[in-house]
Amino acid sequence: MRKLIIMATLALLAASCQTKEDATKAPITKPEITIEGGRLTPEALWAMGRINSVHPDEQSGLIAYTVSYYSVEENRSTSWIRVAQEEDGKLVTINEFVGHSPAWHNGQLCYINGDGLLVIGDKTLTGFEKDIEGFLLSPQGDKIILIAQVKTVASTADKYPDLPLASGRVVDDLMYKHWDEWTETAPHPFLCELKTERGKLKTENCIDLLEGTPYESPMKPFGGVEQLAWSPDGQTIAYTCRKKSGLDYAVSTNSDIYLYNIHARTHTNLTEGNLGYDTNPAYSPDGQFIAWQSMERDGYESDENRLMICHLATGKQTYLSRGLNTNVDSYYWKDNNSLVFSAVWHGTSQLYKINLQGERTCLTTGQYDYVPAANVGNTYYCLRHSMREANEIFRFTTANSQLPIAEDDIVQLTHENENIYSQITMGTVVPRWQKTTDNKQMLTWIIYPPHFDPSKKYPTLLYCEGGPQSPVSQFWSFRWNFMMMAANDYIIVAPNRRGLPGFGNEWNEQISGDYGGQCMKDYLTAIDEFVASEPYVDKDHLGCVGASFGGFSVYWLAGHHNKRFKAFIAHDGIFNMEMQYLETEEKWFANWDMGGAYWDKKNKIAQRTFANSPHLFVDQWDTPILCIHGEKDYRILANQGMAAFDAAKMRGIDAQLLIFPDENHWVLKPQNGILWQRTFFAWLDKYLK
Repeated sequence: MRKLIIMATLALLAASCQTKEDATKAPITKPEITIEGGRLTPEALWAMGRINSVHPDEQSGLIAYTVSYYSVEENRSTSWIRVAQEEDGKLVTINEFVGHSPAWHNGQLCYINGDGLLVIGDKTLTGFEKDIEGFLLSPQGDKIILIAQVKTVASTADKYPDLPLASGRVVDDLMYKHWDEWTETAPHPFLCELKTERGKLKTENCIDLLEGTPYESPMKPFGGVEQLAWSPDGQTIAYTCRKKSGLDYAVSTNSDIYLYNIHARTHTNLTEGNLGYDTNPAYSPDGQFIAWQSMERDGYESDENRLMICHLATGKQTYLSRGLNTNVDSYYWKDNNSLVFSAVWHGTSQLYKINLQGERTCLTTGQYDYVPAANVGNTYYCLRHSMREANEIFRFTTANSQLPIAEDDIVQLTHENENIYSQITMGTVVPRWQKTTDNKQMLTWIIYPPHFDPSKKYPTLLYCEGGPQSPVSQFWSFRWNFMMMAANDYIIVAPNRRGLPGFGNEWNEQISGDYGGQCMKDYLTAIDEFVASEPYVDKDHLGCVGASFGGFSVYWLAGHHNKRFKAFIAHDGIFNMEMQYLETEEKWFANWDMGGAYWDKKNKIAQRTFANSPHLFVDQWDTPILCIHGEKDYRILANQGMAAFDAAKMRGIDAQLLIFPDENHWVLKPQNGILWQRTFFAWLDKYLK
């Protein structure tokens, strides 16, 4: 269940896009809000503009970026594209319109508008009958890749035309559901020629590169056009694909990079010898090399994400990021001889430059997370966020600069939410290194309330991270927001426990097959050490909260906390491990992290996993618990949360269930988000204040 922060960002971006239905309504614009009391509120959080991407163009000198706005009243959002130019260190908007997926080609802006139509320059594309989900123009501009869904499963009405209203589905193989949808279609890349006739732009001679197959490219659930690439000469398309279906798909992470020759119409597997994920290809500007991200082991979705390159003339492949000891999260080619990537280390995500010899230079530093975007010469553009601030656009230059770049030399180009920040006081975030039970050092973030007074006593929350292998870096969340918790006068203890990237591969991998082991000791170390050492912690009013693996952690700790906590909140957590093994759709995860099937009695790792299932320790539960779940969560089914709630009530423990029929592993709708926040804090306040 490791889904990196970037995947969550992609999901939010997708949720924010203006649909055809929404396009009939007035677009949502930036809301005005007055905040009473100087503290962050759920309403203020949802009033924030969400900057999702930035795209500078060297030819025009302009910068396009996307920002989405939400309306709680209308329970929807709109994604905007802004075209801006820099003036005096700020981006000044010269045009804006509803749309998403902006890209530049020969100084022209290309994007998908609010009607779901592709616009290239001043022309709207016609002739393609399917809904376009993404696109990539060839470097020469004469061809285009269009991403569209293709039906892969016959419906009941297809099989039985006399039963058009039948809702039942007949299932013959696995992967019949994925993430939050029934698997009925697959995204396919279509190669089309672009023609201009009578001033209109249209497609001709479209070819489905995966015609007649159920395979995905880009891959669900979060893949986009970053999983495909054009060669600079426009003769080859690199695409990501896991050419498996059914059970084979469900148990394997083995995707590959394929090279499609547009003239010969041949597909060549570039990464056939690698058994894990291979994704996100990108050609060097001169076309001599292709880069991609790669995991080595099949079935292990949290394997080290390596940066690989291949010299196309010789076929020599090089593990470029060898020795990094953490994941390459995203990257791009800076020039023919170097690339830029982001990687998390010790709780922050920084930018690095690496040459073709594997020599790395750290470009940024500080208590932030950086996301690389692009560079124009030696000027770099990126997104930056922290636990105290949502995404904004920044730039810096490496010309005549000492590396890493000093914080004062990094220019903030946007101030999207200054209208909100100016009305509130944020909490503070302090790193704390703690000794674990096995004598290792663990980084824990301590988040203090605004106007913190050490002479007072504060209720304190242990935050349990999900993933399970997602970093507790300087992330900004529009739901699990530490500043919101701090604004409600809670101290938050957020440990980078065993099983999180950024502290070496051994630390990251330790959690697999040991869910009830060292990671749980790390949690208890984090809260116990802090409580024992700081007099301002109200040790009689401690809470424990978390989602996904964090929700599992809450359920597990509920049976093992020895009366430390006075309230629990678990969102989308695993309660019954045996049922989770069969219920989840991505079986590779269950096989790897649980160690195997529960019926394999000779598998000691698997038997240890299932012996630590939280439902086996309900007899030790003694503390009020709030269970939250979405019914469209097909990763961890909603019955897990329902069962935990039922167990608590049957044991006579005060419990509450917040169920969302229309939400998945996240809560994406504004009014549901407000309800989530209100329920969350009402429960904590009831028992901790």
